[in-house]
Amino acid sequence: MKQILIIDRMHECIVPLLEAQDFKVEYAPELSRKEILEVVGDYHGLIVRSKTPIDSEMIAQAGRLEFVARAGAGIDNLDTEELSKRKIEVINAPEGNRDAVGEHTLAMILCLFNNIHTADREVRQGIWKREANRGIELKGKTVGIVGYGNMGQAVAQRFSGFGCKVLAYDKYRVNYGDLFAEEVSMDRIFQEADILSLHTPLTNETRMMIDEEYFGRFHKPVFFVNMARGEIVSLRSLNEAMDSGKLRGAVLDVLENEKLASMSEDQAREFERLTGRSNVLFTPHVGGWTKESYREISEVLAKKIQSFYSVAGY
Repeated sequence: MKQILIIDRMHECIVPLLEAQDFKVEYAPELSRKEILEVVGDYHGLIVRSKTPIDSEMIAQAGRLEFVARAGAGIDNLDTEELSKRKIEVINAPEGNRDAVGEHTLAMILCLFNNIHTADREVRQGIWKREANRGIELKGKTVGIVGYGNMGQAVAQRFSGFGCKVLAYDKYRVNYGDLFAEEVSMDRIFQEADILSLHTPLTNETRMMIDEEYFGRFHKPVFFVNMARGEIVSLRSLNEAMDSGKLRGAVLDVLENEKLASMSEDQAREFERLTGRSNVLFTPHVGGWTKESYREISEVLAKKIQSFYSVAGY
């Protein structure tokens, strides 16, 4: 019987779903990294979220490991190169939270465009400013989506429903244009976009990919959406692009350093500057974190783990 260790908190459905497939499951989200290192060698499968990196140290102790499943879309906390060398399968679940990301993206943009965040605070203080809170409409805007996987497609579907023209660029795909987005070059997005929506994974190539020079290539000032990973763009670059007028505003579900107490002096200074801007909205990396997606991610993982063993023939 294959044994699976779950080291992060997951929806309660995950254990019975896996047990129904005849896996022996140990649900142990309370384990420390030291304790995980001591026991991981006993297991064939490991299910993680973001508790601890699955790095060379961890993998070296996992002599029986056949797969690592990441409860979510991003796999930047996994040493995929080392896992590949060891022929350990990597499984993730972007299908489980893509709808949540799509809805959260639209919610943040609509909030920013209609000044809901500032208007709400003012009305609570007895301030009634209609003209100062006049909004702008999504209809007719051109949205450039960079990264057209599960998340990018879900976002495109929702923007198109608001009457937007959606352009999509994905360096690693071909013939991906669909009913909701036109497949284009990055140059087209630089030329036409009113909104830039980022949905790329964090890799060595994308880390700090976006800087002031990148924003400077847009032919007109844009609104920026980051629902991907904060390390793709620095806080300093966001401030510089806003100061130069290249950015009209930003909605950020992720930050360069999300452990706010551990920010460097430079990061803390730039973060403070951003928080003082009324044209910037923040959420704490909850874009894919709904009550529905919490369950759906577990369901997707259970199906993929079963499929992995069916195909692999273990």
